[in-house]
Amino acid sequence: MIEQLKTFQDNQLAIEVIDGFSETDEQLCQKWFQKKLDEGFEQVNVLVKLDELKLSHSSVKAFMEDSIWALRHYKQLGHLAIVAHSKIIKALVPIDNLFFQRASKGRLERYFDVSQLDEAFAFINN
Repeated sequence: MIEQLKTFQDNQLAIEVIDGFSETDEQLCQKWFQKKLDEGFEQVNVLVKLDELKLSHSSVKAFMEDSIWALRHYKQLGHLAIVAHSKIIKALVPIDNLFFQRASKGRLERYFDVSQLDEAFAFINN
């Protein structure tokens, strides 16, 4: 299940994945992102909080579709803040960041521990 952590008037989107991530959740994320684009923003800065995610309750198909969608829309994706409490996710973020640096200068992905949530919000506020 997903929910918005906060709503913003500008180009920021902050979501939290709770328990699992389904195809319905993936479609809702796309809808929220598209709404920001429809409001006239060229890029959307996204914060994703994953500390309550349980992979065993998540759909592999939803993750794959979300990844493909993100690759197709990477030019519209600004800063990406991943908030979690996971050594695995923390290790994967620099790999993703290499791709984003090459694909589009000035766009970054950063990992934040749950205790750094305020810093993550500041990062997507740039």
